[in-house]
Amino acid sequence: MEKVRKNYPDIAPSGPTFSRSVRAGNTLYIAGCTARDTEAQGSPVMEQLRVTLDRITRIVAEEGGSPSDIVKITTFVTSIPQWRADRDTQEALFAEFFQGQFPANTLVEITALAEEGLDVEIEAIVELG
Repeated sequence: MEKVRKNYPDIAPSGPTFSRSVRAGNTLYIAGCTARDTEAQGSPVMEQLRVTLDRITRIVAEEGGSPSDIVKITTFVTSIPQWRADRDTQEALFAEFFQGQFPANTLVEITALAEEGLDVEIEAIVELG
């Protein structure tokens, strides 16, 4: 099966040692996205979440898909209590981006992300076509 590796410098820049996505057949694997290098970096976690979900859904659109094609996400946060503190905003953002077609989601608390000021990172698996 052919594998296509891509980066999206105008959506979510990636580092020099990984691809932002790998497509294998109709499955697209998106590496963890954050609010890195945006005004949301260092902002409250829900502002970071908006940017992160926007980046993921824009990558999916670039590949010809829609948010309903996202079947699985893994959400990494630096503080579950902080994440849950604004549950109404969190639920509103997920509803806005997924419009009721929610992917499976695993929430994982971690000590830190790659850079200071990042508190949420989401990776995704997408079934296209």
